[in-house]
Amino acid sequence: MRVAVAVALAGLQEVVEVDLPEGATLADALEAARLAQRFPSLDVASLEAGIWGRARERSAVLREGDRVELYRPLEADPKDARRTRARLKPSTRARNAP
Repeated sequence: MRVAVAVALAGLQEVVEVDLPEGATLADALEAARLAQRFPSLDVASLEAGIWGRARERSAVLREGDRVELYRPLEADPKDARRTRARLKPSTRARNAP
């Protein structure tokens, strides 16, 4: 079966296609993509991984055409970042307008 393994770093995004036997797991796909050799500074074992945008256990069984993704930690909470941006830019709408 063929699956894609996606890695998105700050300055680089890469998708690697790998062939795996039926019943292969998410961990098997990460190993087959050789991410530790491609990105030596990346600690693959400590990062969260998922399938099609949903975090999954590394023991999750894959299906043909799945997209395995490796997630790096967030640098900022998205809600906090939006609140900070909103405070810096005042609203152009009046609160008592009709």
